[in-house]
Amino acid sequence: MAPRVLTTTEEVREALAGPGRVGLVPTMGYLHEGHAALIRQARAECEVVVVSVFVNPRQFGVNEDLGRYPRDLDRDLAVAGAAGADLLFHPEVATMYPDGYATTVTVSGVSGPPEGHARPGHFDGVSTVVLKLLNIVQPERAYFGEKDWQQLAVVRRMVRDLNVPVRVVGVPTVRAASGLALSSRNSYLTPEQQERAVILSRALWAVQEAAAAGERDTARLVQTGLEVLARDPEVRPDYLTVVDSDMRERERVENDPMTRVLVAARMFGVRLIDNVPLWAEERWTGGEGA
Repeated sequence: MAPRVLTTTEEVREALAGPGRVGLVPTMGYLHEGHAALIRQARAECEVVVVSVFVNPRQFGVNEDLGRYPRDLDRDLAVAGAAGADLLFHPEVATMYPDGYATTVTVSGVSGPPEGHARPGHFDGVSTVVLKLLNIVQPERAYFGEKDWQQLAVVRRMVRDLNVPVRVVGVPTVRAASGLALSSRNSYLTPEQQERAVILSRALWAVQEAAAAGERDTARLVQTGLEVLARDPEVRPDYLTVVDSDMRERERVENDPMTRVLVAARMFGVRLIDNVPLWAEERWTGGEGA
């Protein structure tokens, strides 16, 4: 059954006036199996599941894809309903940013490199809209995908620093059978282009393998990944980096489960991101799954 659609703060507050643990899944819509995994986990842990669908203009740069970002509310309702959502919050821009709106949330440190330098102001937009959604819905738990690893780090730091009473839950990246991380922006690519885009994932796995074989020098690990990306002339890397839990790149890596390998690159005019843990007991070998 499709979730009930709410468009105003007042409707959300009224709908959530009863008892029960509330889980929030913030999204920009065009839902896919990755979003469905977030919703299913929220459904398993909460009595009421709210999915927000809002293409947030404040996290897009001047020359980014705000105007053509995929939107399909009927699709979103179908995916959210099948995964177990109760409510879908779909506000207008004017609802989130009314006339005279003048507040921006900035999270220092973890919002810097790599993604924050590649997209100046992006994380200010993310942290601002996420805090607004948390204040509107007031959930006990909020669910975010690990594919946007730095975004997850920013949200966790904001919640900690501002004493927001919510548990932030990270959910592992869902991948296609090829290994490509699922993303709404994959819709910009043809099936053949998506197959070639798996090279981003392969670069990350190559770094994992090098670390598992004993390499500890960060520069050499990064070079290993860049050499994989260089095999396809269509790849235009923004960055490939190995970072710790504070999003800092060290000269040498340690066996820390929070160490992550991140990549961002353009292929066929589309900017894609992905990441994997540097240390993983089980590394991707193909097939369905996260």
